Amino acid sequence: MKIDASNEVVVERPPGEVFAFLADAENDPAWRPGVVDIERVSAGGPGAGARYRQGVKGPRGRRIDADVETTAYEPDRLIGFRATAGPVRPEGRYELALADGGTRVRFALAAEVRGLKVAMAPAVRKSMAGEVGHLENLKRVLERA
Repeated sequence: MKIDASNEVVVERPPGEVFAFLADAENDPAWRPGVVDIERVSAGGPGAGARYRQGVKGPRGRRIDADVETTAYEPDRLIGFRATAGPVRPEGRYELALADGGTRVRFALAAEVRGLKVAMAPAVRKSMAGEVGHLENLKRVLERA
């Protein structure tokens, strides 16, 4: 069963600034309230192949491993990633485009749940919708900078 969620917002900042902020996943706690901790564990900077050890808030507030790896990296246009740890391993994308003097950011997540995990589908759907819903936080953080 495939589950997906997406949202978009226009940030009143140039694409280069928005891209640089999103490309370094260590900035995620500034706008994603579910991120408990995150740290780059691969050598080098952001880019395809960058890996991050991440913990997110799970049921009853407990920490869940949700490590991620950057899978696509097109400056000022696209960042793709996939979860490499955790009970559900979504793939995601940030797509950026010029819009009204700022940057349109589209955040999309998709996950495949199979077997016994199908029972988790309603919770996964709710979690993913909440995650992409936090895009408004990104707008607030970047427009304050």
